[in-house]
Amino acid sequence: MKAVEFLDSKGIHYELSQHRPTFTAQQMASEEHVPGMAVAKPVVVRADQTYYLCVLPACCKIDFDALKRELKADSVVLADEDEMARLFDDCTLGSEPPFGHLYGLETLMDAAMEQDTSILFQAGTHELAIQMDLEDYKKLAQPRVLQFGYHTR
Repeated sequence: MKAVEFLDSKGIHYELSQHRPTFTAQQMASEEHVPGMAVAKPVVVRADQTYYLCVLPACCKIDFDALKRELKADSVVLADEDEMARLFDDCTLGSEPPFGHLYGLETLMDAAMEQDTSILFQAGTHELAIQMDLEDYKKLAQPRVLQFGYHTR
């Protein structure tokens, strides 16, 4: 659990909670009783030959055309499960924390995440969540803030 160890090593205040297993960010929002806009959904994409960790609200999806424009890439596709397992070898598949640099990836954060003062995300398992101050998250993750998400209903 690199995320917890990383936060502890930086002396950052966070809250760790345990919940029933959830397999999507939106399920975790429901289980934790928070709106989907407050839950970070990490999604790994490959733009041309480079992997990026995209972080957007649980209730949003990636606009791949917008992300292509933002990255000036010819192609942007989702990483497959084999790629995810290789990149996040200490996490249960689908429970990756939103700290790309811990895994050698640049973090891209959708601007919609800035609507809240805190961020909630999976801690590397389907049963643990971390909630922390958004400003602390941004200082640690150093995400490039772009507009690439859209709200789903």
